[in-house]
This record gives sequence, C-alpha cells and structure tokens, in this order.
Amino acid sequence: MEGVKYIVAVASGKGGVGKSTVTANLALAMAAEGYRVGLLDADIYGPSQAQMLGIGEGVRPQQAGENQFKPLEAHGIQAMSMAFMVDVNEPMVWRGPMVSGAFQQLLNQTAWDNVEYLFIDMPPGTGDIQLTLAQKVPVSGAVIVTTPQDIALLDARKGIEMFRKVNVPVLGVVENMSLHVCSNCGHSEPIFGEGGGERIATQYQTKLLGQLPLTMAIREQADGGRPTVIAEPDSEVAKTFRTMARAVAEGVESQRAEGPSISFGD
Repeated sequence: MEGVKYIVAVASGKGGVGKSTVTANLALAMAAEGYRVGLLDADIYGPSQAQMLGIGEGVRPQQAGENQFKPLEAHGIQAMSMAFMVDVNEPMVWRGPMVSGAFQQLLNQTAWDNVEYLFIDMPPGTGDIQLTLAQKVPVSGAVIVTTPQDIALLDARKGIEMFRKVNVPVLGVVENMSLHVCSNCGHSEPIFGEGGGERIATQYQTKLLGQLPLTMAIREQADGGRPTVIAEPDSEVAKTFRTMARAVAEGVESQRAEGPSISFGD
C-alpha cells in the first residue's frame, strides 16, 4: 500500500475480548518506540477507535486530492475509521459485499503519510472483511487477542487457522484479562482461567506476546479517549504494551528477512 511499509492485523475469533483496546494501546506503544504509526478501524458495523483515541464526534477527515482523505491524528498516530464518515448513532445496515466495499475504500482512499506500521483493528470472526484483507493487501503479520477462557480460545484457534490458510504469519498471541486484582483487598484471581494464551501459542508454535490484567483503569482510560499507554506511560501495563510492540517489530523484521510469505486467495 502506498504510504505504508508494514501492515499488522489485530484479530480475534470472537467479540468481547478487548481486541480494540489492545489494538489502540499497541499502536500507541509502537509510536512510543519511535515508529510512524497508523491505525485503521476495520469494524464497519461497530467502529470504536474514534472514542478510544479521543477524536470528537463530528470530526471529519479532509480531502487529499480527488479520491483520497487525510487520516486524522490523535496522540501522535494517524487514524482512519468509518466512525469519521457517519453519524455516531447511524447503524450500518449493510450486507457483506457493501461492508467489504467500504473496507476497501478505507484501505485504498486513505492518504497515509509515510507510515511504518499500520495496525488494522479487525472485526470479530472470520468473514468478509478478513478475506478481503487477505486477498487485497500484503499483510506482514497478525496478532491474535484472546482471554484465557476456553470458549474464547476455541474462536482464537479459528482466527489463527484462517490466517494460516491465506499464508499470513501469526506474530503472536496476546492474553487479555488474564488476572483480576481486587482494588480493595489486593486479592488476585484468574476469573477467566489460567494459561490459555500460553497453551494456544505453544500449540501453534508462535509467541505469547504478553499478558494483560483485568482492571477498571484500562477500561476507563479507553472510554475516556486516553488509552493506558498515554494516560499512564510509566505503569506496568504500559510497559507490557511497549514490550509487545517491540516483539511485533522483531517478528515483522524476522518474517521480512526470511523472504515473502504472503499469497493472495482466490
């Protein structure tokens, strides 16, 4: 893609595992490491990155030439989302082909400005948008987000298998909500189970990029438009995201050194 060096898809087999929160923080962590970063919100039905990045309702991208738009900027990264194009309360009552077409427009008509890493916040599942991405874009790698819960792991496996089928390397797994620590008494408890992220990473011979706690602060900061990497840059959670960002960069560079591994589906 013009203006983009590497593309990293952040995906999960199911919703509700915190994938968008992880994507926003991972992109901001990569920027904190000194890279030029973009974030594309590919969830056409339920885009959430506008709020997470603190981009106000009604802010629209400017045109860049005849058929392109300039991405908006927030916290030092470039961003594009369907949320920038429509009213926040307007539902996208579209069938699959229209959704795929809208996604392709976001991909091809955004004038990214020398982005080194473009993170794509994928919608849940393994449907139209995922297939469109694999067919139309040279994806450098994918990051899978899951919780330790067995039900979430079932769908995470499907996500990994999907990327394998289209020859997109899986850079690693992020285990979200791995441990809850009570803010009153300090007691820690693995509400969603233990070790799920590590098991699935081992099973598919990939990395466990990191484990993130279940905390109110992460949710509040994302809802408030200042994700943890920005709100508390010296916190342990922010440090974990920066460690994961470095691991993603190393994985992409490693794949690049091994030669092209991307093929386009039919």
